[in-house]
Amino acid sequence: MLSPNPGVPLDNKLLSALPRKQLELLAPHLSTRELAQGMVLLEAGEEFDRVYFPHSGMLSLLVVMRDGKGIEVATVGREGVVGGMAGLGLYRSQVRVVVQLPMAVTMITAPQFRKAVDNSAEVRDLCLGYNEVLLQQARVTAACNALHPVEARFCRWLLQSADRAESDRVQLTQEFLAEMLGVRRTSVTEVASNIQRLGAITYSRGVIHIVDRAALERLACECYRTLLEH
Repeated sequence: MLSPNPGVPLDNKLLSALPRKQLELLAPHLSTRELAQGMVLLEAGEEFDRVYFPHSGMLSLLVVMRDGKGIEVATVGREGVVGGMAGLGLYRSQVRVVVQLPMAVTMITAPQFRKAVDNSAEVRDLCLGYNEVLLQQARVTAACNALHPVEARFCRWLLQSADRAESDRVQLTQEFLAEMLGVRRTSVTEVASNIQRLGAITYSRGVIHIVDRAALERLACECYRTLLEH
């Protein structure tokens, strides 16, 4: 259920970086909402009617094939925004947007956000700047999916999820993991079992517990650090 937000959620890093006057353009039009894990926020081809600023959890952006299968190309947490380019005009999503971890988002309608962009160079630059971040993330993820083994990608993805959850325990089903990584469920089962045997994680009933983060980082590909820097 939507609820008016009387203040500005400064735990979203993009909003917190805006000067006070620019925040005041947005504040009266913001609302907050809790989103459940697995919820499809937007399908590819649908128009953004709202702009979403996460302040917990994580959203996954998936490229979807004609047969309905998808693979993750980027993730957005409290450092970013989904739908920001709607501020520069009518904008249709090129990806499926899925709630990867339970979360809270602050929202503004696309028309109200466009008004703010029209009146603020800083808000406009926020849209353009973060769009470049997402493009770079998609490039790195595409290279990672093509060049790195599934075990290294699994570790990279798990570290990203734990960072966003701000916890060493992450609740993720094998089906969800398989879709994010673009592999079969049996591959996820095998990889998780191998990493568990190495002592980096424990995995039971959809809950992954990172017990040795240093070991998990050694098993992950270079893309974890690359994406973290971006």
